Order: sequence, then C-alpha cells, then structure tokens
Amino acid sequence: MDASFPRAHGASACGATIRTTPEDFFVEEIASFEPSGSGEHLLLTVEKRGMNTAWAAKRIAAWAGVAESAIGYAGLKDRHAVTRQRFSVWLPKKVAPGIDALQSDDLRVLEHAWHSRKLPRGALAGNRFELLLRDVVGDRAEIDARLTTIRARGIPNAFGVQRFGKEGGNLDKALAMFAGRRMRREERPLLLSAARSALFNDVLARRIADGSWDRGLEGEVWMLAGSHSVFGPEPFDDALRARVEAFDIHPTGAMWGAGELRSTGEVHALEAGVAAGFADGRFAEGLVRAGLRQERRALRIVPPDLQWEWSRADCLRVAFSLPAGSYATTVLHELGDIRDAGI
Repeated sequence: MDASFPRAHGASACGATIRTTPEDFFVEEIASFEPSGSGEHLLLTVEKRGMNTAWAAKRIAAWAGVAESAIGYAGLKDRHAVTRQRFSVWLPKKVAPGIDALQSDDLRVLEHAWHSRKLPRGALAGNRFELLLRDVVGDRAEIDARLTTIRARGIPNAFGVQRFGKEGGNLDKALAMFAGRRMRREERPLLLSAARSALFNDVLARRIADGSWDRGLEGEVWMLAGSHSVFGPEPFDDALRARVEAFDIHPTGAMWGAGELRSTGEVHALEAGVAAGFADGRFAEGLVRAGLRQERRALRIVPPDLQWEWSRADCLRVAFSLPAGSYATTVLHELGDIRDAGI
C-alpha cells in the first residue's frame, strides 16, 4: 500500500521487510470447484517460484504446443513469491504431452485432471497467504495487539499499489487513454481497472478518515459476506447494526461506471463528489465512455483465520486467507510500515 493511505487502527505498529527471498511470500489459490474429470481442457495445479502468471502461461503453452490463447487462469500472481495456482490448457484431441517435460526447478506440476471448460478469470474462492516479515522493529506486545485487532475487526478492503503500476504509472496512462491516446488492446483492461480502483480507494480513504468504513451511513448499500450480492439502501435499524457487528454484511463503495449510483444520502454525496473531483472528473467520465457499469465492492474484509508466530525476535510469520480480489498488502499496511524488497 501507498504509505500515505490512512490506517483504520492507528499509526504504524512496526517496521519490517517482506520478500527478501521468494519463499518469504507464499500464496495459494483456494479453489472454487472440483475438476469435472472429463472434457477438452487439462487443468494443472502448479507451484512456481520467481515467475509471474503470464510467463508461466507462456511456458505451459510452449510445452503443450498450443497458442497462449488456449491457456486459462483465474488470477494473476506476483513474480517475487512462491505461488500455487491453476492453469487450464485446451487440448481438443484430449492428448497431453508428458507432464515430466514441464517440470523444472521453478515450476512444478502438483496435480492434473481433465475439465469441461477453460478456466475463466475470477474462478477462485480466494487466496491463502503465508508471509515472513524480517528485520521487524517495534514493541512486540503492540504488534501482537494490532494483529489481534485486525483479526477481530477486519481491515479496509483497499486495492494494493500493484494495481496502479510502478510509481502509479497506470493512472497516468489511463488519463492519456481517456484523452484519446491509442493503447494496445491488451493494455486497456488494466488501465480501466486502475482508474476504477483509484476512485474506489479515494472513497474508502475518506470513510476511514471519518470512521465509517466498517459501519453504516445514511444511504448505504450493503454486501452479503462471502458473496457479491448487494441490497439497500434501507433504514439503518438495530437489526442491520447487529448484522454489521456480526460481519454478516459489509458497507460498500462504488466501482464507477455508467448508470445511476445505487447509494443515496450521505454515501451518494461522498461518492459523487469523489467521482467529480478526482482528476477533474476525467476518470469517471472515461469509465462511463468505456462502457463499464456501476458495481459495488465491500469496504471491509475480515481474515478470521489470521495467525502469527515469532520465529525470532526480529522475524514474524503471518498466515491468513482473503477473498478473491483482496490484497495481502492491505493487511501488512494496517500492521505497519513494511518495505517490499520484491518491488
């Protein structure tokens, strides 16, 4: 996270370094379905080290002798990490090369099975993380207390800095694209996503500042925990308050696009103000022209399985799961000032 992004639970509790080696950052996809056992798509579960998803897809396509368009994957994973994720390979003749020919020191096939469809983006329940923080500086009791608070109350569901490119370069490119500059076809979705995410983060930052990121405001749209289903606005009564406190529902923020904002009252005024004021409204206008539709994203996420242990006085191992689309860096930002050696 950008160091200037506000924290919900107080000032930084520590300093530390992450990703000194790829093994310090382990992430594993949580599958949302089981392979069908038949079909034209070979589903591979692979573990890779120091390799991003796009490069792994190229390796798999070369191994299978197919175009890269025949490869599917649910999400993008960082290069500076050890990651486990699924890939699908379309093989209409249902004949695959030997798996041993794909194995290497930096890419290992753990499981393989036939499936009926190409693996689409977003086809995962979430991700499980195991992170090792080195050179930890700070009061151990304060750090333990902050982690306990994060587990109990959750954290703001911000988009991580990787969404915006090196030094925020994707946002500059998005503005140029909205002004008429031609961009490569494959680059456009990334830039649209960066622009949309920046607007959401600005809304979220304002709600962290006023303390409403994890409670209801007048005109709130709510999301059911564990889903993308939304409802509201409706009067904020004791029943809704109890559901918020039980983490059954979460307040949401706008993912900007064409159409009317669903929020009303205070929430509508805040979101419309951000859209009009951020980059003089050019991001919001560009997203509408691009054909994106208004959507909602939860302002809060909760890692109920958050665990940690001190392997040494200056080494802290942290493990937790997050839903798809949420970032481990947001957990680290809420903990403290964590330098990412892998960037």
